[in-house]
Formats: sequence, structure tokens, C-alpha cells
Amino acid sequence: MNVIDKVFGISPSVLALRSQRTEMISANLANADTPGYKAKDIDFQAALGRATGDYELLQTNKAHMTVNGIDKEEGMYRVPVQPSLDGNTVETDREHGAFMENAIRYQASLDFLGARIKSTLQTLRGE
Repeated sequence: MNVIDKVFGISPSVLALRSQRTEMISANLANADTPGYKAKDIDFQAALGRATGDYELLQTNKAHMTVNGIDKEEGMYRVPVQPSLDGNTVETDREHGAFMENAIRYQASLDFLGARIKSTLQTLRGE
């Protein structure tokens, strides 16, 4: 674990995942009228676990590459409550709710990280 990880914890990973989720939900909303489009979302807890190292990869050979940080999450397809006749699984009300929840959580994470940075700077200055 490097110094930055010790100081900021999982906050950078959380922000990156929230940003990816925002993009995915935005794509769902943009394709709400596209026939056959399948709405996608991220399993946030599992993705965060992978990003923070809760799930370590087995490296059986020193030539194998290691995976660090966050890969672009592929996302999972959502199962609609009421499927449409054209095969589109986007439910705009659900997407708007998910978007707002994600935006609030993103802002909270950003505020927490900002406070952590401010605290670290004050410590370094001896305040």
C-alpha cells in the first residue's frame, strides 16, 4: 500500500466507480427509446471490492501481469419490472432515481475526499 492510499483510503476508487456508473446510467437514459437496448448497471459493492483489492488474483507465474486500480466495468444487464414490446429494458423512472442517488453519493464522496485533503494539508503545515 503506497502513501497516497494510506492517506486517502478508498475515496479515489469510489469516485472513479461513481463516475463510471454515471456514464452507464446516462447511456441508459439516452437509449430509452432505442428498440432492443438493454439497460446496464454496475454491482457497486463487487466493483469496489475488486478495485480496492478485496479480491486478489492468483499470480502463478512471475511473468503474469498484475491488475491494479479500476478497470472499466462491463456492467450487468438489468431485468425490467415491466418489459416493453420492443425489447428495450430501460425504465426511465428507475434510471432517474438511480442517477440522482449516484449523484448524491458522488458528491458526498467528493466532499469527504476534499475534507481529507484539507486535513492533510493542515497537518503538513503544522496548523
